[in-house]
Amino acid sequence: MKTPEASMSVLMMSLASSAAMALGLAPHPESGETSKDKNMAKFNIDLLLVLKEKTKGNLSSDEERFLNHVIQDLQLKFVEMKA
Repeated sequence: MKTPEASMSVLMMSLASSAAMALGLAPHPESGETSKDKNMAKFNIDLLLVLKEKTKGNLSSDEERFLNHVIQDLQLKFVEMKA
């Protein structure tokens, strides 16, 4: 399998995938099992928020839209998880 090129989008997807796994929305790539870890989900969502803050004004419009969408979606799933 070819390693993807390092980019802002790949970084965002990596963090979002980690958050999705912690929310139990995606299986772990090695085990294929899903599990929930609220603390790890919050940590990864918080990392995305830090990324958003620190890159403000430096992202392309597509990157900014994607990051905002991913954060909003994960935050919603996190709130639903806690309910």
